[in-house]
Amino acid sequence: MIRRLFASLTIAAALTSATEVHAQDKRHGISAFGDLKYNSDFKHFDYVNPSAPKGGTIRLAGIDSFDSLNPYILKGVPVAGIGLIHATLMERANDEPDALYGLVAQSVTIPSDKSAITFDLRPNARFSDGSPITAEDVVFTFQTLVKKGHPQYRFIFAQVASAKALAKHRVEFKFKTKNNRDLPLQIAGLPVLSKRYYEKTPFDKTTMTAPPGAGPYRVEKVEPGRSITYRRIKNHWANQLPVMRGRFNFERVRFDYFRDRDIAFQAFFSGSYDFREEFTSRSWATQYDNKLPVKDGRVVRATLPDATPSGVQAFFFNMRRDKFKDRRVRAALDLAFDFEWTNKTLFYSLYDRTNSMFANSGLAAEKAPTAAELKLLEPLRDRVPVEVFSKAYQSPKTDGSGRNRSNLRKAARLLRKAGWNIVDNKLVNKTGKPLTIEFLLFESSFQRIINPYVRNLKRIGVQANIRIVDVANFQHRMQQYDFDVVVQRYVQTNTPGIEQETYFSSKMADVPGSRNLAGIKNPAVDHLIGKVIAAISRKELVTAVHALDRVLMWNRYMVPQWYKGVHNIAYWNKFDRPKVKPKFDLGMLDTWWYNDQKAAMIKAGKAPPKP
Repeated sequence: MIRRLFASLTIAAALTSATEVHAQDKRHGISAFGDLKYNSDFKHFDYVNPSAPKGGTIRLAGIDSFDSLNPYILKGVPVAGIGLIHATLMERANDEPDALYGLVAQSVTIPSDKSAITFDLRPNARFSDGSPITAEDVVFTFQTLVKKGHPQYRFIFAQVASAKALAKHRVEFKFKTKNNRDLPLQIAGLPVLSKRYYEKTPFDKTTMTAPPGAGPYRVEKVEPGRSITYRRIKNHWANQLPVMRGRFNFERVRFDYFRDRDIAFQAFFSGSYDFREEFTSRSWATQYDNKLPVKDGRVVRATLPDATPSGVQAFFFNMRRDKFKDRRVRAALDLAFDFEWTNKTLFYSLYDRTNSMFANSGLAAEKAPTAAELKLLEPLRDRVPVEVFSKAYQSPKTDGSGRNRSNLRKAARLLRKAGWNIVDNKLVNKTGKPLTIEFLLFESSFQRIINPYVRNLKRIGVQANIRIVDVANFQHRMQQYDFDVVVQRYVQTNTPGIEQETYFSSKMADVPGSRNLAGIKNPAVDHLIGKVIAAISRKELVTAVHALDRVLMWNRYMVPQWYKGVHNIAYWNKFDRPKVKPKFDLGMLDTWWYNDQKAAMIKAGKAPPKP
């Protein structure tokens, strides 16, 4: 939940030029570089059906358990879907890279130097308990998140000098610096919390009591750790707004929790829930078509395009531990991972190898550096790997046979150069300490993927093993950086910005709960992140991101894994969806709707017509 939240807070440019506005004009929408697809009189987003009927229940799956309804603090494991009860100042358009349009705020004002942002709130905006949303609620939200919320809020909003209610429905945020590209957008992505409620209720504790929210749903029922049901609010104050028309059509949204993914998979075909996105290639390739509900048409399989940057999923090394500080050691461990065999044998060749922090996008550095990139990189020549200046990063390749002898020999040579030698069949350093690696997981399904990697590591003398813990323990160890290697995915946006500091900057390396899991402390990385944040045009931004990508990848802070540029989904055929999918989102929960006739056929054991 937190990582999705921060990904959504980091927003950027749009698609086509709109009429330029004066610095102090009130705007209906904003983007990092000023362009907007939708004019001020737009009726609805292009990817919705404005006439979609309301009603029905969609049942979804959660994994393991949850112990909190508060997604904004470090403590606890938040429940799935809790964002449905909240509303933000402005709402993202999912067919633009990152433009925002008014939701709780009806308009926004930004001076030409981008030193502040002022929101005019909708007088009719309400929390679910009927109380009006005021500027005081917005100020309270900001102050509470910074003081008591997840530590990353303090970092994200460190450059906000003040938040002040100018009138009942007008609130101003002033910044410590000028020319802030991302900060206005991050403020616009803030949820709005009820000051009245939290003055009587502790904010910084896990809870199973839902607060009043401004979103389209309220919590109807909670079974702690097992399930939660959200119910749509009839006559919600925002129903007819352009950003909400045709969206959030289900009467109820229910999440049931299952102990692990295997159990959840079986439960889907028994009809226990309605929709799943499949992330396991073996299951997608071999375990759907043979199921009766798929054969007879009651369950639909579909592959939908995914235009969002895939970011990076990888085995991340904890470089706070001495054994991972030498780049040669990290490169050797990368050589021991046989992706080609893994993809062919375990993934049915459904994936591509990740070679970038920004895979599946034009932000990935895939060719030799341009003159503009070299201009950024040259002052850092003594502080970055020499490969940065000549070629794009490419992960090690094998012939896919599973033997991987050539790469393992290269790995052994690198380890010897780094001071690690084989003694009594163990890889030890000069003090005789063995090289041990523990892969920390919270579910067993990933074991089959890591086991061959562990075997390869043992062939070069590394004592590797896998440890599986429950979700709460896993989350605690991640927050305290108590691990050797973890699997993590960094979700990237179309316009990277300040979130890159939370991922990779020195200042976040030792902050408990930060996203800099690898513990990267590199002045060159910090410098290039600054260039990314300061970019004033799309062209400048792409150049800076390419340079950053090269430095991160060639430093080998991780072993890159894989990605796919599609959504593999399956659902019981009782829903309809718009003809146009949102370009940068799946859109299932907020644009699909329930079809009563199809649902009746499913209940009778019959297959509705295929979509």
